Amino acid sequence: MARHGDGMVQLPSYGDEREWAACTYCGGDTATRDHVPSKVLLDEPYPDDLPVVPACRDCNAGFSPDEEYVACLVECMLAGSTASSKIGREKIARILAQRPALAARLAQAREETPDGVRFAIEDQRVRNVVLKLARGHALFDLNEAHREQPSRFEFLPLFAMSAPARELFERRPTASCFPEVGSRAMQRLVLSPEKQLPTIGPAPWIKIQPGRYRYLVSAGVGAIVRIVFSEYFASEVAWG
Repeated sequence: MARHGDGMVQLPSYGDEREWAACTYCGGDTATRDHVPSKVLLDEPYPDDLPVVPACRDCNAGFSPDEEYVACLVECMLAGSTASSKIGREKIARILAQRPALAARLAQAREETPDGVRFAIEDQRVRNVVLKLARGHALFDLNEAHREQPSRFEFLPLFAMSAPARELFERRPTASCFPEVGSRAMQRLVLSPEKQLPTIGPAPWIKIQPGRYRYLVSAGVGAIVRIVFSEYFASEVAWG
């Protein structure tokens, strides 16, 4: 067993292997393995034994441009600038320097307002990435493939949440049932001090890289996946 950036042990899965017999995203072949989260969202050195899920070659490669866009967007929003010299993450500064078209696209989306700098977000590109990651986390942790469209999809900066909404987001979602027997989520529940159906209390956030990427999953009629990028950009995807 390996550990993530915050010391959490990565558990083996004992769930139904049939869920892993097709591409996580489209149901096609399983020619490759895809990291969840994508490495562009993390800094080097990477945490040990990053989660991986099965993916076809087209899906594995097809998400890369949007993932680069999201990673650069988040850091540009944090910096309030698209200038590589002002970007805090060296990797993102390098990508912007090497991708002048992407840098120009983000610069065009930047606007100075009386309330500060704003960026016009390309919603579909963000949705593509967040939904892809949510599907990967659902399979990896809950052993559930969710290729259908979600029943709820939200993303916004953490600072844009009201205090009650932020508190609710950070806490454990209400669960209507236990995760699948043998899944990583179920094993964590059994190993936790609560040992009961989680309805209240601190959420079991998994910190892949502290300050850079964390997520949580919750089982229910469908599934809930929450993701936070660079402690700035938050999302929630739900099925069911």
